[in-house]
Amino acid sequence: MTAARQKRQIPALIVKIGHYPLHSGGVAAIRTLGRLGVPVYATTEDRFTPAAVSRYCTGTFRWRTTGHEDPADLVGGLAEIGRQIGRPAVAVPVDDEAAVLLAEHYDELSEYFLFPQPADPDLIRKLASKHEMSQLGQEHGFPVPGWAFASDVAQVAAFAARATFPVVVKNAAPWVRRRAPAVAHTTVVGSAAELIELASATQEAPALLLQEYIPHQEAEDWIVHLYCDADSNCRVLFTGVKTGSWPPNTGATASGIAVPNPALAHQVERFCKAVGFHGVADLDVRFDRRDQQYKLVDFNPRMGNQFRLFETPAGMDVIRAQYLDLTGEPVPPGDQIDGRRIVVEHIHPLSRLGERGSGYRTPNAPRHATETELAWLAPDDPLPFLAMVPRFASPAMAYLTGRLVRRRSHT
Repeated sequence: MTAARQKRQIPALIVKIGHYPLHSGGVAAIRTLGRLGVPVYATTEDRFTPAAVSRYCTGTFRWRTTGHEDPADLVGGLAEIGRQIGRPAVAVPVDDEAAVLLAEHYDELSEYFLFPQPADPDLIRKLASKHEMSQLGQEHGFPVPGWAFASDVAQVAAFAARATFPVVVKNAAPWVRRRAPAVAHTTVVGSAAELIELASATQEAPALLLQEYIPHQEAEDWIVHLYCDADSNCRVLFTGVKTGSWPPNTGATASGIAVPNPALAHQVERFCKAVGFHGVADLDVRFDRRDQQYKLVDFNPRMGNQFRLFETPAGMDVIRAQYLDLTGEPVPPGDQIDGRRIVVEHIHPLSRLGERGSGYRTPNAPRHATETELAWLAPDDPLPFLAMVPRFASPAMAYLTGRLVRRRSHT
C-alpha cells in the first residue's frame, strides 16, 4: 500500500446541525471523498436519509440536533462521535453552525478531528454573521450592498422610515436562524408596513440584516468556491454564474455553470488573505450593472451545496483539496473546467417556474454546457436520489398548490 493510500484511510465525518435531511451537498461530499477510497461517516436525522443510504457512506451517527442546544452539549456529542470512530477524522461542516462550533472549540475537538485551526477563533462567526461580514467587506475594500443591522422593532421602524423599498431581509446571525428566525430564508420585502409587521412577529428580539435590493434585471449572480490553506493562500478557487435559484431570485443555487472570472477571483483572493481565512468557503457575489461593481452578498465559511459544479482536470474540488491538505498530501494545481454545469433536480423545475419573466440575464454564461453534473442522481450511487423523491414530494406539492391559489385569487 502506498503512503498516499495509507493516508486516505484517515476517515472523514460530515457534520451538520439542524434538521434538514434533503441536503445534496452532504451527499456530494460523501461521494467525492468515498470515490477516493476515504471512509466517510455522517451525522444524520435517521438511517433512511439520502446521505445515509449512499453506497459511499461507511457509517452514520443518528444525531438529531436543532441548533437550540447549549454549545457545550454539542461539543460533547461530537466528541463522543469522535471516540466511536476511534481515530482522528477530517471534519467537514455543511452548515454555518457546524463551522462556527468547530472553530470556537478547537481545543476540545482537535483530539478527535482534523479541521482548519483559525488564527482568530472569532473569524468564522464573523464571516457567517451577515452584518459582521458586511463590516469586514467594507474594512478590506470588498464592496457590499448598502446595509443596516437591527436588533429590535424600534430600530427596524427607524430604518423603514428612511429606506427605499424593496429591501432584502436576512437573519443576521447563524444560530438565530435556528432558534428564532424572523424569516425562513432571504426575503424581499416591498413596504415599510410589511417590514415592521415581519419584525414584530418574531418570538424574541429580532437580529436582522436589512440590505439594499439590487434589482434582479440589473444584476448577475456569481458564485465562488475555494479552499485556503493555513497561510490563507487559495489552493483552489473556482468562479461561476448562478443561472437559477430557489426560492426564486434570492435563494440557493438550483442551477449554475462554471465561468472563468479572473478579476473576481483576484478580488476574493485578496479578501481571504486580508482576513486570514483558512478552510473551505462558498461566496455569493452580485455584479451590479448600475455601477459595474462586484458586491459581496454572502461569505459562507463552509462547503456550498453546489460545490461539485467545480473541479479541475485532475478531479480536484474544494472538499478533496481540504482533505488532502489536512492529511499532509499535496494538492495538485490546476485550472477549473469551464462550461461545466450543475442542476439540483428537486428545486430546478420550481426555480424555472418561479423566475419566469423576472428579467434576470446571464450574458456571461455560455449557451451550452460542456458537461452536466446532477446533484442527486449518480449512476454509481442511485439510492440517494430515490430516497430524496418521497421526502420532497410534499413541499413541492404545497408550493405548486399555493402558486395556483395565488394565481386564481389574482385573477
